Formats: sequence, C-alpha cells, structure tokens
Amino acid sequence: MPACIGAVILPLSGLLLSLPAGADVKARSCGEVRQAYGAKGFSLADVPFQEIAGERLRICPQEYTCCTTEMEDKLSQQSKLEFENLVEETSHFVRATFVSRHKKFDEFFRELLENADKSLNDMFVRTYGMLYMQNSEVFQDLFTELKRYYTGGNVNLEEMLNDFWARLLERMFQLINPQYHFSEDYLECVSKYTDQLKPFGDVPRKLKIQVTRAFIAARTFVQGLTVGREVANRVSKVSPTPGCIRALMKMLYCPYCRGLPTVRPCNNYCLNVMKGCLANQADLDTEWNLFIDAMLLVAERLEGPFNIESVMDPIDVKISEAIMNMQENSMQVSAKVFQGCGQPKPAPGLRSARSAPENFSTRFRPYNPEERPTTAAGTSLDRLVTDIKEKLKLSKKVWSALPYTICKDESVTAGSSNEEECWNGHSKARYLPEIMNDGLTNQINNPEVDVDITRPDTFIRQQIMALRVMTNKLKNAYNGNDVNFQDTSDESSGSGSGSGCMDDVCPTEFEFVTTEAPAADPDRREEDSSAIRLRCSLLSWSLVCVVLALQRLCR
Repeated sequence: MPACIGAVILPLSGLLLSLPAGADVKARSCGEVRQAYGAKGFSLADVPFQEIAGERLRICPQEYTCCTTEMEDKLSQQSKLEFENLVEETSHFVRATFVSRHKKFDEFFRELLENADKSLNDMFVRTYGMLYMQNSEVFQDLFTELKRYYTGGNVNLEEMLNDFWARLLERMFQLINPQYHFSEDYLECVSKYTDQLKPFGDVPRKLKIQVTRAFIAARTFVQGLTVGREVANRVSKVSPTPGCIRALMKMLYCPYCRGLPTVRPCNNYCLNVMKGCLANQADLDTEWNLFIDAMLLVAERLEGPFNIESVMDPIDVKISEAIMNMQENSMQVSAKVFQGCGQPKPAPGLRSARSAPENFSTRFRPYNPEERPTTAAGTSLDRLVTDIKEKLKLSKKVWSALPYTICKDESVTAGSSNEEECWNGHSKARYLPEIMNDGLTNQINNPEVDVDITRPDTFIRQQIMALRVMTNKLKNAYNGNDVNFQDTSDESSGSGSGSGCMDDVCPTEFEFVTTEAPAADPDRREEDSSAIRLRCSLLSWSLVCVVLALQRLCR
C-alpha cells in the first residue's frame, strides 16, 4: 500500500516540477473571458473553459488562447460595428451643429420674407386702398421671385428687380394719366425709359444693390450649411477596410484571447490604429477648414453690409418712398415719356379727364414700430449668425481630430496616464512605436494598419470636391457675386446677378475671378438711341410741361 501511494505521488510531483516557476494554474482558465464574451450577447458555446492551442487564429497571437476561430470572426465583426459607432458618435457634434443651424437659419429667412410680404401688403392696403389691391400682383410677384431665388430657383436678381420697377412704372403711369389709353406697345416703350427718367428717384438703384448682395449672401450661406450637413453625415458613416478591421480586432478583442478581457489598449497604440483607419477622413480636413473659413467670412457679411434683415424689414417703406417720388414728378415724367414714345390716344368715351392728383393723391403713412410683425423665428439675424459662427469655429479640424477624440474615450483606451498596464497589441505592457502623422501618405509605415496609400478613397475625394465647389461659391458671395446653384458641374456658369459692389469697393480677402458676364439686353441698342432722342429734345420738354399743365387747368 505505501508503494502504491508513492507511485501516485511521484508522477504528481513530477508534473508540478515541470511547470514554469511562478506559474498560476488559475490563469489558464477562461472564466473571465466567458463572462465578458457573454456580456456582449454572444453564445458561451463558442468559448472554451480553459486555454486551447491557437494555431488556427488568423488575427490574434497563435499561442495558447481563450478564443476559437468562431469567436475571432464574431469579435472581428463586433470591433467593426463598434468602430463605426464610435466615429458616428464622435462626429455627432459637428453633424448636429449643421443640422440644427441650417434648420434655424432657414426658418428665420423664410419667416423674414413672409413678414416683409405681409407688412408691405398691410401697409399698402391701408395707405393706397383699391389702387394697391387692383395692382397687388406686381408686389406679390416680387416676393414670389425672391422666395424662389432663395429656395434655389434660377432667378437673375438684377433682371427680376429691373422688371419689377418697369412693371410698377407702367401701372403708375396709367394711374397718373387716366385720360389716355395706352396700348401694350406704348407701355413697353414707357418701361424702357425707367433708367433714363429715374421716376422713382434713387430708390431702385440703392435697393437693387442691397437686395442682390444680401440675398446672394443669405442663399449661399444656407447652401453652405446644407453642404456642411451632407458632408458631415456622409463622412461620419465609415466603411473600414479589411486591414482596418484586422487592426481593430487586434486592438479591441485580442486581449480576450489572451485571457485579459479587462485590459484596455494603450493610448498611443489606439492613435496609430485610428490614424490608419481614418487616414482618408484626415485628408478631408484641409478643404473642410477652408470651407469653414469661407462660411465665417460670409457670416461676417451677413452681420454687416449684407444684412438681409436690415434690407427686408424696411422694404415696404423704401418702395412707398419710390412711389412718392413718382407722384411728385408725375408731370415731368409724363412729359418726357410723351416726347419719347409719342402722344397717346385719349381714353374712349371719356367726357372729362380727371387730374392725376385726384386719382392718385394718397400719401404714404408709415406704421408705428409696434404694428410691424414680430422678429422672425423669435430671434434676430445678428444673434443667429453669432451663434452659428461660434459653432462653426468649434468644428474646424474635426476630421483630423477624430483619432484623438476617440482614443480619449475611457471606454476605449487605458488613457495616456496608464502607459504600463495597457494592451500594446501583444501583451500587457508599454507601447513603444512612434505615433504616425495625419493623412493617407503618412501611413506608409503605420505599424498597426495595412494602408494602401496609392489608392485614395473615392468617396472621400467626392466630399472634398463638394467642399471645394461650395467654398468657391462662398468666395463669390463674400464679394457680392452670384453663382447659379442649378449647375454645379460647370463652375464657369453663373446666373449673373451682379456684384453688389457698385457703390463701395468690395474688400479683397478673396481674390476670386468670376467668369460671369452681365445678362445680355436686346433692348440696349434701342434704349441708347432713345436716350439720344431724349437728350436732343431737352429744350422742348419744358414747353411740353407748360402746355400740358395749361390743358389740365382749362379742363
């Protein structure tokens, strides 16, 4: 019996002596790994109870391991999903900024136009009554075209405003001369004298400058917010390459295979993995920063000389001022038109002609401030733009900062202060390789991610091009120039809505050459000849005015 006992003891002691000095038998258990793996929602049937040979693993070290090939496949997919979610969550701020600010600015602008339209209509109904209501479509068409321009319609602002004043002159010319009948051809002739006669004073010229540059800036700015929103949404949805997925698996879940599920990656290790996986996104940063700078400059325009609120709020007052100018100069205007377009025919069946003052003598009566609509969208343009500027500044360099933001997350890495007790890709120890620089070309020697620097991501290149196109449009808007948003394929085309810098020289922070030509005017030659005829008849105009005045007195 003692011999049997000795026979048993000797092999056991031999086994104990064969283990490495200081080895912990419990370390060979996969209990912690089973618990962590199950917490991820996976079946524990895949997890061994103790370490097994790992020669079949494709990513993690092929040593004794707690991972099967099924576990490695599932954890690889899990690391991909977690990475995609990390990028989307980390870029949430910039995406939310563009989504919310675009919505707010768009709401403000539309309400501002509605308020201006309503204010003018209410004022003119109370001031001019039926005379306005019978001709209200002229004003309604003005606001319809302004809204259509803002929403991306192919509207030439200068031509549209010129047409508005020409139509208004035609209507008012008939009102101040009710004793005559005017044919369509005659009224067309009248409208051609708008520039020479200046019946509305200097209001149309000033208003055209203010409206064109303010609307160009506002529409381009909201378009910029749209492009920023779309680019941010697209770029935040990443599709990691196979090389990236391998690196993510090795960083996030190979500790499981080594029986170290609670050990997190070293901070610098994480940075190299993220810089490799997000190399193309980092290349977006240069064009993104130029785009943000251009947005900030246009925002400054909106706060200053191109302030759409300061243009639209008093537009009813300015148009009424122009109408008063026309009233006060009605006789001189009529005389000059009769001289240039010919004497009109009397209105048929008209027994006694009524004088202009009797038919259109109403004078403009401005609203009190409290009668005006409340501020659009519950804010002012200055407050709105200031808020947007602050958020835009925070979104600079957001794409190159993604790796740093992700690797600062305590749920991802062990943190920069814990450089010894972290996973370095092989074991729990310090990570020694240097950190790579940002961008695709700098990943040629990335020790963690296999990156093909000769094949840039075409999807990211498309976003870079979209930003470049938008930045050029913002540069144009900053200088008061318009670009046709309907045709983004040909950047040499434009709607020709003018520079908006006729009065004052535009600053030259952006040296951007536009290829827009002024809209061709088929009537220009005829207008030039008409102007010559008018100048030649200057001496007879005063006589015509006296004759007309005497005729009206005799009646």
